[in-house]
Amino acid sequence: MRKLLVLALVGLAAQLVDGALGMAYGLTSSTLLLFAGVAPAAASASVHLAEIGTTLAAGVSHWRFGNVDWRVVGRIALPGAIGAFAGATFLSSISTEAAAPWMAAILFTLGAYLLVRFSRPLRANRAAGRLRSRFLAPLGLVAGFVDATGGGGWGPVATPALLVSGRMEPRKVIGSVDTSEFVVAGAASIGFLIGLGSEGFLLPTVAALLVGGLIAAPIAAWLVRIVPAQLLGAVIGGVIVLTNARTLLSAGGVGGSAPVVVYVLLGAAWLAAVGLAVRALRRTRQARATVEAALAASPAPAGEPAASAEPGESARSGESAEPASGGSAEAAESRKLAAAVEG
Repeated sequence: MRKLLVLALVGLAAQLVDGALGMAYGLTSSTLLLFAGVAPAAASASVHLAEIGTTLAAGVSHWRFGNVDWRVVGRIALPGAIGAFAGATFLSSISTEAAAPWMAAILFTLGAYLLVRFSRPLRANRAAGRLRSRFLAPLGLVAGFVDATGGGGWGPVATPALLVSGRMEPRKVIGSVDTSEFVVAGAASIGFLIGLGSEGFLLPTVAALLVGGLIAAPIAAWLVRIVPAQLLGAVIGGVIVLTNARTLLSAGGVGGSAPVVVYVLLGAAWLAAVGLAVRALRRTRQARATVEAALAASPAPAGEPAASAEPGESARSGESAEPASGGSAEAAESRKLAAAVEG
């Protein structure tokens, strides 16, 4: 009973992190199961079966909070399901150990890029346009395959790639990735059912992880909506960097006290990036408040009476035409400033 309670708490924490950052449910849960001695295929199968419920709850919650881009979900979920089914079916005969260092290097680079990007004032890439299927389909295929064969990986592969593109808000990246994972988890579970049979699923473990995840799903969807994008990007970048640093150090055979030194340096860099992100966020908010104050103080455009004007004052509109024109020019300048603040 105590073990199931611990697993439920792990599922709660993992879903809270996954729903807020777009990754780490499978990684956290699978790591615990492997540490407990569960076979890799059984661990991945159990986690993905639990994810059918948790991702459904997370998707509904993100949808209610307006965090989902259904166009992206539709273009990434199906390729992800194909990749997950293939990865689950051939997990026993396909080893991903050789590819792990290369994948970790790519994700480490993406995480470092996010740390640098979100530690500075955000610049919206308005001219980039929408994400196309030729980018989303291969991304979903690779992320789904990695997710099934590694027990987790849909979020760590898909989330940074979408964030680095600069074409989606961080909260919509997280919501869309979490929502599409429902399809991916279902396809992986079918693949494991074919490859392992029903005995490959540890049902008590699945139930415990599911209960914890269902409790955390709506909280995480609310959290990602209120946490500023500046902080989300910095936090996600640090998670990606630290998570993949361990794989790189292990692949390189680095031992002794060197890994500790590396982790300390990376942790310090992460904290510095978060600090810079907070400072940039404060400056952006201050500039936005200045712009809003300037817009509120500017007179109404020529020919329109002020909102607070009395009926008898409308006869003096001709006298106020010139100042209103000047106010209109000031308002235009303020709008330009607002656009600059927004990036």
